[in-house]
Amino acid sequence: MASYLIEPVDRLPFGGPDKARRYATERYRGAAGLNWYGSDPTLRFLMRRHLGADALEWAAPHLERAGALMSGPILEHAEETDRNPPRLERYDRWGHDVSRIVMPPSFEAARRELVAGSFTRPEFAREAEAAGADPVTMGVAWNYLLYQADIGMGCALGTGGDMVVLMAEAFAPQDVKERVREIFADGMFSGEAAQMFTERTGGSDLAALESTATPAGDAWRLNGLKWFASNANGSAFVVLAKAEGGPDGSRGVAPFLVLRERRDGGHNGIRVRRLKDKLGTRSVASAEIEFTDAEAFLLAPASTGAGDGKGLGRMMELTNGARLGIATMGLSCARRALVESLCYARSREAFGAALIDQPLMRRKLAELIVEVEAAQALVFDGFHNRLRLGPALIKLRAARLGVTAASDAIEVHGGNGYIEQWPVARILRDAQVNPIWEGGDNILCLDVRRAVEKDQHLPFFDRLAEAVRHAPPGDDSTALLVSDRIDRLREAVDRWRGLDPVTAEARLFPLAQFMADVYAAALLLEQAGWERRELGADRKALVARLYARAHLADHGPLRGIDHVAEDLERFKDLADGAFVDDRP
Repeated sequence: MASYLIEPVDRLPFGGPDKARRYATERYRGAAGLNWYGSDPTLRFLMRRHLGADALEWAAPHLERAGALMSGPILEHAEETDRNPPRLERYDRWGHDVSRIVMPPSFEAARRELVAGSFTRPEFAREAEAAGADPVTMGVAWNYLLYQADIGMGCALGTGGDMVVLMAEAFAPQDVKERVREIFADGMFSGEAAQMFTERTGGSDLAALESTATPAGDAWRLNGLKWFASNANGSAFVVLAKAEGGPDGSRGVAPFLVLRERRDGGHNGIRVRRLKDKLGTRSVASAEIEFTDAEAFLLAPASTGAGDGKGLGRMMELTNGARLGIATMGLSCARRALVESLCYARSREAFGAALIDQPLMRRKLAELIVEVEAAQALVFDGFHNRLRLGPALIKLRAARLGVTAASDAIEVHGGNGYIEQWPVARILRDAQVNPIWEGGDNILCLDVRRAVEKDQHLPFFDRLAEAVRHAPPGDDSTALLVSDRIDRLREAVDRWRGLDPVTAEARLFPLAQFMADVYAAALLLEQAGWERRELGADRKALVARLYARAHLADHGPLRGIDHVAEDLERFKDLADGAFVDDRP
C-alpha cells in the first residue's frame, strides 16, 4: 500500500493506473534494506576463492550479519549524520578555549555498533585465524561493506590507527606506549587516531611544511597549523613537523605523536580553529588544527634525533596500506552506485519498457558491471600480493572509478539522481574525495616513477605473467591479447626510461593507466581460470573478455561498431552474476 496521499493531480484526464504505477514511491527501494553480502555474488565469489569452502562456511554467518548491519542501521545513521554533521564548541561559558568537537548522536551510535562488531578487532582476527579464515580477507570484506554505506565513517574509524599504534610501540616512551595501548584497546579501527600532514603551503609537498618541534626532555614542544586534519575529534595524532635547527626540506621532516591529553592529564596544546564545510564525507570531522606548545613524542629512533632524514620514508611504508584503504573506498562507492543503478533501472519504465530492457541502458550497465569487477580484482589482489607498484596503480584506478560510477548512477536516475533525497547524490559527493586522499593522480604517478627507477616494477611483471598462466582453457584469444599487451607494456617502460626528464614526467599518467589496464585484465583472467576449474562456470571469462576488449584491444577504423555484442547478448549473465535482489 502507498504511504502517501492520493492527490487530485494523480487523477488527471490523461492519467491512469498504468502511468501512476511508474511513479509509485514504494517501487523504488534501492540498495537500502538489502543484505549487501547476500545480494553481492561477486563478493561471495571472492570470499570463496580467497578463504576456501571450509573457512567460508565459518565466515558466511559473520559476513551475512555485516551485510545486514551496513545496509540497515549504519546506512540510516550515515544519512542522518550527513544531514546533521559535527559541530565545534570553541569556548566554554567562561570563555576558555576548549576546542570541543561535538559529534551527532547518529555518528556515536554507528561508531559503537561498528567497533563492537568489527572484523578488525584483535579477538575476531584470532577467531578467524583459528577457523582457517584469512583475517586480511575478512578485514577487506568488512571495509568493502562498510564503505558502501559511509566512507566518511571508514575514515573516522581507521585513519592513522596503524601509524599511531605501530610507531608508538617502536619509538614512544614506555608510559606513552601504555597510554596508547589503553586508547586502542578496541583495536586500530576504533576511531581514536588521525594523521595530520597537510598545511597551508600544500598537501602533497610535505617538504614545504612549517610546523616546528623543539626538544623538551624526552618529549618535544610542537607548534604549527595543519590545514586539513580529518577525524580531528580523535585522541591520538601522528603529526609531521621539522626539528628546530634542522634542514628545511624533506630530510628535516619527522613524525611525532601528539595525544589529546598531556602526560599530567591536562588539555594538550591543540586548538581547533574551525571545522571544514566539506562537499561530502560529513561523518568525519575535518578541521584546521593549531598546535601551541603541544606535548609531542618523536616517532623515530631517539639516538638519531628528529633530523635523521628518514621520517618521510617511514611514513611512506605505512602510506601504501592507507592507499589500498582509499582504493577500497572508491571501489565501494562504485559498487553502491552500480546497485542503485540496477535497482532503479529495473523499476523505472520509459518508452513502453523498463529501463533495464533498453539497449543503450544495458550497454551502460554492462560497462559498469565489468569496471566494478575489474576494480574488485585489483583491490583484493593488492591486499594479498604486496607489490611496490600495486597501491599507486590500484588507487589510481579504483578511486577514479568511484567518481565516474557515481556520476553514471546519477545519469541513470535522471533528474531524480540530482536530488539529495535520492541516494546517489551523496555517493558522488563522498566519492569525489577519494582521488585526493593519500595522494592525487599526479602524486601516484610520481610514486610509479620512483618504483620503476628502482627496478621495483619487476615483481609486478612477474605477477602479471603468473596471473595469465592461470587463464581458463578455451579462450585463447583473450589470453593472447593480454600476454601481448604485457610485452607491449615492458616495451613502454623501456621507452619511457629513455625519455628526457620533462617528457618522461608528463608521460607518467598514460604509462600508469596502461599498467592498471593490463594488471586488471590479467587478474580477471586468473579469476576466470579459477572459476572454470572450481565451479565449472564461464561468467568471469566473459567479464575478462569484455574488459580486455574495452581497454586493450585495437578497435580498428570502425571503433568496434562491428564487434560481437556479447555485453547485450549475455547481459542477463552479467547482471545476475553482479547483483541479486531476493526481496519479495
